[in-house]
Amino acid sequence: MAEGERPAILWEREEGGAVRCALCAHRCRIEPGRRGFCGVRENRDGALITRVYGKLIACHVDPIEKKPLYHFLPGTTSLSIATVGCNFRCSFCQNFDISQAPRRGDVPGTLADPQELVATARREGCASISYTYSEPTVFMEFSLDVASRAKREGLLNVFVTNGYQTDEAVDAMAGLIDAANVDLKGWSDEFYRKWCHARLEPVKASIRRMHEKGIHVEVTTLIIPEHNDSPDALRGIARFLAEISPDIPWHVSRFHPDYEMTDVDPTPIETILGAVRIGREEGLRYVYPGNVPGSRLEDTACPSCGTKVIERRGFAVLAKRLDGSRCASCGAALPILV
Repeated sequence: MAEGERPAILWEREEGGAVRCALCAHRCRIEPGRRGFCGVRENRDGALITRVYGKLIACHVDPIEKKPLYHFLPGTTSLSIATVGCNFRCSFCQNFDISQAPRRGDVPGTLADPQELVATARREGCASISYTYSEPTVFMEFSLDVASRAKREGLLNVFVTNGYQTDEAVDAMAGLIDAANVDLKGWSDEFYRKWCHARLEPVKASIRRMHEKGIHVEVTTLIIPEHNDSPDALRGIARFLAEISPDIPWHVSRFHPDYEMTDVDPTPIETILGAVRIGREEGLRYVYPGNVPGSRLEDTACPSCGTKVIERRGFAVLAKRLDGSRCASCGAALPILV
């Protein structure tokens, strides 16, 4: 095998030399010499291989709030890594240059070793490693190898994901991936099929299963005018999350024109504030606006006494009033991992 290639996980052989990938909900049937929808998993002589093992296209130190994760290790930094590739083709992708690179035939990147990345994270003072920027499901083999080493060194692990994993993939993540920010991109299968080339129900199933497996889950919805911003759609998302747990943080983010959707205006601030209100009306205790600089709504308040237990400005934490995972004022237990 070439550098950056490894045997894949979660697949099975089918008749005629084909393989069936079981990593994401596309469950691609891949003929010999062909690649899956993501472009980075290939049938090589009747066996599935990944073309991006350790082949990093990005490696940066970020605030954990940038993921965004507001209730997971607040105020810390995370070593953030990615390879190229994605199992979605979102018309509004903000990282399309790396997510869609395999569609151009490219698999660029610089080889990295799991243990070296863990050492880098520790040297940089990071509390976690995040698998982000593109879609970590398509480089799952490398993610889990890094994650297992990180856990042994006392670091936690984060997926920033579209949530299109199979049940088998979520089960493989459990015990290694500590937190996930899942993009719940809309509330209709039509939206997912037209704009993401995917489906809604597998994302909902992954959110439920991650929560059940003990993975800390936060959810982001990028609100796109005239596409997924109806009050009914927003209410449906909020109600779904609240039924799983009213403590799931929901990040409602402002859209800006990008990639193949440059003809759509940025989301009005009023729409974002309306989404925050809807989320709270449906029972979510923590709803945060995204891409709205200077909003005081990005602070975290104790539901019991109203104390601002975390004050934020953008990705910066300005103050924490916590006693462990409890409110320092009233002692109420809070769903925040510190």
